[in-house]
Amino acid sequence: MSTTGTMGEMANSTVEFYPKGTRGGGREDGNRGGGDFGVTLKELRELMELRGGEAMQKIQDSYGDTEGLCQRLQSSTTDGLSGDPTDLERRCQTFGQNFIPPKKPKTFLELVWEALQDVTLIILEIAAIISLALSFYQPPGEDSELCGNVAAGAEDEGEGEANWIEGAAILLSVACVVLVTAFNDWSKEKQFRGLQSRIEQEQKFTVVRKGNVIQIPVADMVVGDMAQVKYGDLLPADGILIQGNDLKIDESSLTGESDHVRKSVEKDPMLLSGTHVMEGSGRMLVTAVGVNSQTGIIFTLLGAGEVEEDGKEKKEDNTQLLISTDASYSTVTNGKQPDGTVENNQNKAKKQDGGVAMEMQPLKSAEGGEVEDREKKKTNVPKKEKSVLQGKLTKLAVQIGKAGLVMSAITVIILVLYFVIDTFVVEGHAWVTECTPVYIQYFVKFFIIGVTVLVVAVPEGLPLAVTISLAYSVKKMMKDNNLVRHLDACETMGNATAICSDKTGTLTTNRMTVVQAYVGDVHHRLIPDPGQVNPRTLDLLVHAISINSAYTSKILPPDVEGGLAKQVGNKTECGLLGFVLDLQQDYTPVREQIPEERLYKVYTFNSVRKSMSTVIKLPDGSFRLYSKGASEIMLKKCSYILDANGEPRSFRPRDRDEMVKQVIEPMACEGLRTICIAYRDLPSNPEPDWENEAEIVTELTCITVVGIEDPVRPEVPEAIRKCQRAGITVRMVTGDNINTARAIAAKCGIIHPGDDFICLEGKDFNRRIRNEKGEIEQERIDKIWPKLRVLARSSPTDKHTLVKGIIDSSIVEQRQVVAVTGDGTNDGPALKKADVGFAMGIAGTDVAKEASDIILTDDNFSSIVKAVMWGRNVYDSISKFLQFQLTVNVVAVIVAFTGACITQDSPLKAVQMLWVNLIMDTFASLALATEPPTEALLLRKPYGRNNPLISLTMMKNILGHGVYQLVIIFTLLFIGEHMFNIDSGRNAPLHSPPSEHYTIIFNTFVLMQLFNEINARKIHGERNVFDGIFSNPIFCSIVLGTFAVQIVIVQWGGKPFSCAPLNVEQWLWCLFVGVGELLWGQVIATVPAERLPCLKEAGLGLEPGEEEGEELAEDEEEIDCAERELRRGQILWFRGLNRIQTQMEVVSTFKRSGSFQGAVRRRSSVLSQLHDVNTISTPSHVALSTATANTSPAPGNASGESIP
Repeated sequence: MSTTGTMGEMANSTVEFYPKGTRGGGREDGNRGGGDFGVTLKELRELMELRGGEAMQKIQDSYGDTEGLCQRLQSSTTDGLSGDPTDLERRCQTFGQNFIPPKKPKTFLELVWEALQDVTLIILEIAAIISLALSFYQPPGEDSELCGNVAAGAEDEGEGEANWIEGAAILLSVACVVLVTAFNDWSKEKQFRGLQSRIEQEQKFTVVRKGNVIQIPVADMVVGDMAQVKYGDLLPADGILIQGNDLKIDESSLTGESDHVRKSVEKDPMLLSGTHVMEGSGRMLVTAVGVNSQTGIIFTLLGAGEVEEDGKEKKEDNTQLLISTDASYSTVTNGKQPDGTVENNQNKAKKQDGGVAMEMQPLKSAEGGEVEDREKKKTNVPKKEKSVLQGKLTKLAVQIGKAGLVMSAITVIILVLYFVIDTFVVEGHAWVTECTPVYIQYFVKFFIIGVTVLVVAVPEGLPLAVTISLAYSVKKMMKDNNLVRHLDACETMGNATAICSDKTGTLTTNRMTVVQAYVGDVHHRLIPDPGQVNPRTLDLLVHAISINSAYTSKILPPDVEGGLAKQVGNKTECGLLGFVLDLQQDYTPVREQIPEERLYKVYTFNSVRKSMSTVIKLPDGSFRLYSKGASEIMLKKCSYILDANGEPRSFRPRDRDEMVKQVIEPMACEGLRTICIAYRDLPSNPEPDWENEAEIVTELTCITVVGIEDPVRPEVPEAIRKCQRAGITVRMVTGDNINTARAIAAKCGIIHPGDDFICLEGKDFNRRIRNEKGEIEQERIDKIWPKLRVLARSSPTDKHTLVKGIIDSSIVEQRQVVAVTGDGTNDGPALKKADVGFAMGIAGTDVAKEASDIILTDDNFSSIVKAVMWGRNVYDSISKFLQFQLTVNVVAVIVAFTGACITQDSPLKAVQMLWVNLIMDTFASLALATEPPTEALLLRKPYGRNNPLISLTMMKNILGHGVYQLVIIFTLLFIGEHMFNIDSGRNAPLHSPPSEHYTIIFNTFVLMQLFNEINARKIHGERNVFDGIFSNPIFCSIVLGTFAVQIVIVQWGGKPFSCAPLNVEQWLWCLFVGVGELLWGQVIATVPAERLPCLKEAGLGLEPGEEEGEELAEDEEEIDCAERELRRGQILWFRGLNRIQTQMEVVSTFKRSGSFQGAVRRRSSVLSQLHDVNTISTPSHVALSTATANTSPAPGNASGESIP
């Protein structure tokens, strides 16, 4: 039987019947007697519900101790499982897989249904159906004289029977548009699922099997596995601690309590999935996986909740449910956009929350429990602002949509008035009942023309272009080692103005080797021979390094003959172990002699201590403490030092200063990290108070100080040069010594001799930015950050402070967009605060990956530069599409409008308009959004957040090409029949056959768009528009394909497309005018944009000079509403009126506040109000105004955080 399925169903059914404490998981399994294990799934689930003392009691009562439970699960505390496939399979059958079944994706038909909800399409369908119905209705009395000359010409050439064609053709083209939209959505969702599964495969966890420590994918973990947990892990399953060192867990994702919980074998051994290891290490026995683990139970509850709510579209309820179960379910309401719902642009994400295979695994389970934190403690987890581009686009699309609405309404009114006046006043006909259907047919025709103008005016291709461009980039970025977790991060990266990078592993290779050592009063510039070191000192040194490092760090033989040895685990420790091997000693016998269980007390490394210490019990009962850490910090704790004879002599403060000058600074200036290794003997009687760390780790005896080299990655200096050329400042933030940091920064090219820059240590930085009361002041940060290039010996808090300081700074006119790299657990806040957080794929902890937007799969700085390139490319792709789209919009709307007013009939028919709409929206967005990036993108400065989306050059292009096209089309419209010597198509009666005249106009129009699409490839006024055109096969095939279809439509389209076949000469003229677009493009490129003062006002961006930090929280609401207006589907069309009301409201608010990026603000309070705008069918503007009122900041609360 398929375990996952049944587990899910069982869990679902259990949700309803059992109160929380006594949930019996999977009764069938319960009866099965645990599949020949000494414990059943139900017992394990009940055990995992307990905490602390109760749990200990239950384990003692039922199993004796954890060892007993381990035996019942047929596992071993030292060797783990055998790893035998049949055994693993049996465990999966009995206890389930470590996998949470995903929600089913939307079927293609559901997507089609959604696309059909689009208001404009619905109006078109209705109009077409009325038109169809009327065309089959023959007015009685063949005497059409009564109705004036209105119906004349209807029967020409026996075309009367074909009256239905136009209606049918409109329906058909609507169907086409719907299918294309649905297909795009479907492929988009498929891509996200692919991305998701890729993120899942990346997720590995360390377990012991057959006594070997191996890494397996999280999904392969089974009950009974012995998992090794360490600092920075995000637990993928529930378990019981078997052995632990100083283990502290952040359980806020489940309980909402932010204090770290200390776990120990004696007091509280229960470890829960979805929680973070903040300190220490240990081994746990896995007792529950997948849907039976704590996170899984919550997911299942959510699933059950969603099933009940499905009919009602109430996202809010899910959120309520979410909070009540304290879930770690990140995909409903998170600070950042959840992966499954990235399609923000069309807000289709309404019910996709869990839409992606939710493997029980860190990368998604908990984003630090933000939801609950916000609900419970209103912590200041920042809401990621709306991506810059989306904000600008949403606003633009709403503006265009409004203009289109007005134009189409005017068109309809003019047509109707003209017809009524002409027929009933000028001609003087009376309204006769028999003629009513004929008149209605006319009105329907006018209405269809109006709607078509609207269809062409509304740029529904915009959201599509954004999505295609982002999805395409994300896919390609994978190849450049960027695993994008939040789509908009990709585009934000293009605007980045500052990068705060770690040093170790990002700028350097993270392959540590000890190259210098100070031991026995001698500074060895090269690794000494073992003979040069006193035997006692050597023995102490080997023991200190072997025992006082994580036993998971080791050095393995190289994969290839003659290669470098493989370093596994913590790289600094591997460097030290390598030093032991270089001294021709071995660390394995020492570790075998003193296995991990015999370590008496471990003070694990954390960013506050900056050191690690381990206590062992010596045979005579006394204790020995080994300690290692940053040399400046450790030497302050040393009172003795070993001399050349291996005897300790006193080490006074002035000796220390001497040593810092003579040994540590010279090492640091060569870019080496200095590590001090020391020890201390402690008496057994009285036994020391191990909790009082300050008393224990002091009066140490220094054994040695080593200098560890971590070479700069060869490609980094070039990458940093590119960044600086692209207008991006690179800053190094590191925990290392300031001299080491400065040396590395100089090697990388972050600082250049003679430049005006500052390098600070964390201490000085804090001193300079705080006032007398110790509070951080923005003005003080503003004095420092513009010149700061290196921040050394910095704590994670310093990193966060710096990032926040740069983002909130208002001394430069553009708000800075900051990218940050991080790998440690404690980098989480800085990664979240930054506009784009990069986590390290190899060295990064799960917690860091969780908080990040992009994961660098190769930990390499040069991949960040690639991300910048892709980000800028996305922005440019959208701009190219906009330039093309707006030209078509302007021309098509004006032609339809003036044509209708002057000739009472749009020169471009409804079906033709829909075809134009299809090519210019859907295909062009595909063609232009998939342009590959070039190095040239890195030669310009970032656009900045307030820059208009449509630059002056683009505006010039749009208007220039618009003018060309309008001149051509109106020339053809009014004197075309004389030029080509054909019959005029103007003022043709209803149902007359298609004319060559109008076909030429249509054909010319489309060909001009095709050639203009090539022009649109360049937006900075470059001359060579063909540059690199063949590197984009999609573009070429779309242009050629569209051309081929156009030929078919014109020659064989006939009545449905209102086309008459053209001869070769006419085709050549159409082509000639089309190619004229390219020549005209060159003319436009010659005119400098600065010379056109009329264009100044045309940039549709934000008004500059607005203070970013002080915007009203309203903006975000408006954007959300604006998106709601653009959204296709969901709002049923009878709400159209409300929609317009909301739009008017939004526009007036836009005028008041102007800018987009709402400052940091909480989202949860807003959620319910957005929900009102969304689902209540009372006029939405009421809900909107309440929403804005609730979130606008109180006066004086400058940061714009909403006040509860």
